[in-house]
Amino acid sequence: MSVALQDLRNNMSNYKRATFEEEDGSDIPADGAISPDSVEVGFRKGGIQLCGGLGRRTQLEIVLAALLMASVLSLFACAVTLGVHYKNDPSCSLCLTEACVTVASKIVESLDRTVDPCQDFYQYACGGWIRKNPLPDGRSRWSTFNSIWDQNQAMLKHLLENGTFNSSSEAEKKAQFYYLSCLNEQRIEELGAQPLIDLITKTGGWNITEPWEKDNFMEVLKMVSGPYRAQPFFTVGVSVDPKNSNSNIIQVDQSGLFLPSRDYYLNKTNEKVLKAYLDYMVELGLLLGGDKNSTQSQMQQILDFETALANITVPQDERRDEEKIYHKITIAELQALAPAVDWLDYLTSALSPLELNDTEPVVVYAKEYLQQVSDLINKTDRNLLNNYMIWNLVQKGASSLDQRFENAQDKLLESLYGTKKSCTPRWQTCIGNTDDTLGFALGALFVKATFDKHSKEIAEGMINEIRTAFKDALDNLSWMDEQTRQAAKDKADAIYDMIGFPDFILDPKELDEVYDGYEVSEDNFFQNMLNFYNFSARVMADQLRKPPNKDQWSMTPPTVNAYYMPTKNGIVFPAGILQAPFYARDHPKALNFGGIGVVMGHELTHAFDDQGREYDKDGNLRPWWQNSSVDAFKNRTECMVDQYTQYTINGEHINGKQTLGENIADNGGLKAAYHAYRSWVRKNGKEKRLPAVNLTNDQLFFVGFAQVWCSVRTPESAHEGLMTDPHSPPKYRVIGTLSNSPEFAQHFQCPLGSPMNSGHRCEVW
Repeated sequence: MSVALQDLRNNMSNYKRATFEEEDGSDIPADGAISPDSVEVGFRKGGIQLCGGLGRRTQLEIVLAALLMASVLSLFACAVTLGVHYKNDPSCSLCLTEACVTVASKIVESLDRTVDPCQDFYQYACGGWIRKNPLPDGRSRWSTFNSIWDQNQAMLKHLLENGTFNSSSEAEKKAQFYYLSCLNEQRIEELGAQPLIDLITKTGGWNITEPWEKDNFMEVLKMVSGPYRAQPFFTVGVSVDPKNSNSNIIQVDQSGLFLPSRDYYLNKTNEKVLKAYLDYMVELGLLLGGDKNSTQSQMQQILDFETALANITVPQDERRDEEKIYHKITIAELQALAPAVDWLDYLTSALSPLELNDTEPVVVYAKEYLQQVSDLINKTDRNLLNNYMIWNLVQKGASSLDQRFENAQDKLLESLYGTKKSCTPRWQTCIGNTDDTLGFALGALFVKATFDKHSKEIAEGMINEIRTAFKDALDNLSWMDEQTRQAAKDKADAIYDMIGFPDFILDPKELDEVYDGYEVSEDNFFQNMLNFYNFSARVMADQLRKPPNKDQWSMTPPTVNAYYMPTKNGIVFPAGILQAPFYARDHPKALNFGGIGVVMGHELTHAFDDQGREYDKDGNLRPWWQNSSVDAFKNRTECMVDQYTQYTINGEHINGKQTLGENIADNGGLKAAYHAYRSWVRKNGKEKRLPAVNLTNDQLFFVGFAQVWCSVRTPESAHEGLMTDPHSPPKYRVIGTLSNSPEFAQHFQCPLGSPMNSGHRCEVW
């Protein structure tokens, strides 16, 4: 499937970009760098409609009616008891607007009041939601994020299929053409496997399906990883130099595994997945014309080679200290480090038409890996190397072919993620593909149709309130020295925010320029994909001699997520997440601060997590802390590593080191958002309470935060998340964070020693 333009623009070292929610859809291993083109595997980002209706609307209407009646009776009782003075009694001060009644009903539906909130707050907040949300067919997980993305997709479908679609923007027309080419299943079935067979022939052949040109290692490597953007052996791109944030630089990192993590190759408990992967490899080889016996043996060799790569791949949790993994060297020094590749030839080809020489600087993030992969290449048979490189190309092309290839993929996904055959409507898959490829053109349509123009200024106001709360908390940190504290405040002040969408998408001329040179037709989905790989390779090369664009976005406007950029010291909140339950203008402030407020606090705190803290206020990777504060910080993070490592899902422990940055952000974000809410109340007075919920507004803040994370997923998907996701599982994003909050324990009156108030709290910020 398609690649994301934004990921090709300066985001080579994207594994450093801190997101609020696990990004759906990448099949690039977590142990390697996120490649410049995060490839969809077709099951995550694209929302799935339930194959059978559950009748939830009727149920919600019943609850709404009951709530409204209960609220009226409650007000009547207050009026009878207190006469005309009832308005002065906070217990009778209810918000009875339509928005309040509606959101109250959703909160009540999601709660499980049979559970003691001090025993298991996640089950208390989400038990009702979990009961009412069985995992939809074809999905490995279902959550608030998926639900909102489904809504966004439905809107985009309407906009793209509207009979009156008549845009003045060429880019928006390209988005529609791309979408229609993806929908044209009849044409895709007619072409069958031929487009990929032709591409293999053009690349020099593949021993599995046809004779191949021997002794062409460098030519195949350049073609596969250049214009077609596959990433065998390693990943190469152009992005901001972390130690000089005003310039772009070539960056090289480990890569080359198809499965989500090295553990799938090395851990014996994953043998079922390895067998399914080999079956998938063989089936694709046969679909492309391979002989059964030779295809089986050669695919086994490729799998063995990937296992050898997995053995030398450095695990994700050992790559968190960016000062340690950053190495700036010249191409000549890279040649000496990894001589199996002609690096000047390779990079000159990848970045054509730029002129390079062997003094060109390169940032290497996996020095020992590159040395070892060079040795592995030198001692591996050239036939196997060619088979492996073309397999990387086949992976990228297969998802754009006919139904047989999709069926083969479905079987692998069932083993990897526990998903049964998908009942995803084709249009949803195609919306996801179009967002990956022409997401800012699609985003222009989305923003014009849905985005409240006042949301930007309201969000900016909230961010400033949360920033103030975060800075105020710095004054209470006894472990931080004064010099570092002041520098931290300066960095917090320097964080700039981008909200909703980049301004250029609403200017047709500017938007068209972004996609200028990318050709799209209505009837050839595979060729549209190839054209985009070629186009994105040119875009990447064009960045090298240009300064970084500070206003560049790495997520499209419809995306339900948010992120922090360490090299720019900026936080980004796409339009897609600026809606209920995260934010709504007519919801109580307690819910908005517990929802989007915590998201904002989370991203702001990423500037001070174990990785983000290494970057200064200008986005440069350099030591700016006093040593005493560094030592104290590390002591506090060890507490958090130990805390989260104790949590288990299906008997498997969370990796506290791998999830450390996100856990720091979750804890710091909740604290800053809560204090910002309390500050708002002091300035504006108490809010009215929601009807029938029977919670104070302080309690409502914590419930609102927790209900964002209500989710269900398959055991296989949960296992994959534990191995690859830098975020803790949703249950422990709630339990871990709230059990560290003294304000939570106070407002829910959790006794000391209870699970949600153990008396042993971890606090960093």
